Amino acid sequence: MNIRSLKFDGKALHIVDQRCLPFDVIDVICSNEQEVWEAIKLMKIRGAPAIGVAAAYGMNLGVKDFSGNKEEFFKKLKEVKDYLNSARPTAVNLKWATQRIFSYARKHAEQSLDEIKQEILVEAQRIEEEDIDTNFRIGEFGSALFKENDTIMTICNSGALATAGYGTAFGVIRRSFEKYTGIKAIALETRPYLQGARLTAFELKELGIPFHLITDNMAGFIVSKGLVNGIVVGADRIATNGDTANKVGTYTLAVLANYHKIPFYVAAPISTIDPHIESGNDIPIEERDPEEVTHCGGKRIAPEGIKVYNPSFDLTPNVLINAIITEKGILRQPFKESIKEILKNN
Repeated sequence: MNIRSLKFDGKALHIVDQRCLPFDVIDVICSNEQEVWEAIKLMKIRGAPAIGVAAAYGMNLGVKDFSGNKEEFFKKLKEVKDYLNSARPTAVNLKWATQRIFSYARKHAEQSLDEIKQEILVEAQRIEEEDIDTNFRIGEFGSALFKENDTIMTICNSGALATAGYGTAFGVIRRSFEKYTGIKAIALETRPYLQGARLTAFELKELGIPFHLITDNMAGFIVSKGLVNGIVVGADRIATNGDTANKVGTYTLAVLANYHKIPFYVAAPISTIDPHIESGNDIPIEERDPEEVTHCGGKRIAPEGIKVYNPSFDLTPNVLINAIITEKGILRQPFKESIKEILKNN
């Protein structure tokens, strides 16, 4: 697949506007931190790893033309960090990436401003390169959980469009397809933003992976008929006890998998684990514009003047998760211990 979620040309960040896929491929050019913030906030770019990479480049764009002394520079850099972090509250990769850039710049504070700016750019590029490698390793570890002729269900989009390349949960499906014969996928449409119908279906088709697209409320029936061997999903934030925030609808799939005794896996880089969050109760859940529910394709589909719930994410308790697939290996219960160990060694 040739389409990438983002590309930095040395002066600006180019983002594929994912709101327009699969019908139009539109290049959004971000030349400053405000445009990166807007791209993240309005979901022109989405997916926790991709948001993190975009924010890293946003840090570079926010200070590349700064002139002044070092004290003012680092004050400005912190302002850019805090500003970008405000774009979306749930995805921890965003704050992880901006803090990593900020801390890296601080480590090079003895250098000239021009050298520090260059170090920031190099670190942003490193974050992008690491993400691509991380995703492949997640796919490799995760593929060991499946076998020939398995059918894998997923929700939302966690593929190349949600990352710098290859994908997390999608990467597990992709790598399984590359290794085994007969692999098939089932993609939920993912209301209200339809990332599954628009993006995951697009990526599956581009890669030639056999799949069926279903509406979200068909999942129970499909699983009950024995048509699914396992469910793998991504994550936007994972607490240190394994509780996971992911696209709304994920919790429903976890309960479904548990009842029907099929494995339910979370696939995410270690950077998605928030070491400051002990349980899912502490994870902020983003509430988005009601029009995402009352409208579809720009057209109203519900009566005017009604109340709407539109949480973008839900919480899956760790007891419903069979394993968490990371780039360093597969984490098992008890997650408090396995996560503590992997964070200590990371």
